[in-house]
Amino acid sequence: MADILKALGNPARLKVIQFLMDNPTSCCGDILEVLPLAQSTVSKHLSELKRVKLIQGKNKGNNIYYSLNIKTWEKVKDFVLSEINLAKQD
Repeated sequence: MADILKALGNPARLKVIQFLMDNPTSCCGDILEVLPLAQSTVSKHLSELKRVKLIQGKNKGNNIYYSLNIKTWEKVKDFVLSEINLAKQD
């Protein structure tokens, strides 16, 4: 969970996540249109998000289309909610 939360701590990666929430299946070019970063930088962020399984990629022709990994998002949501509940009990 620490790796996942660390990956989410980067503002550019959060923007990628927000973009994918609104645009569930997008290629790197789509993401480049909303982030003022070089293609290589966006690719590194996508790789890190894939490494911690926050997103997944599917090859279609010459492109990789990215989407959120719902299973991992459910784990993150459950963890955060349990931490909030613990904090309320203190």
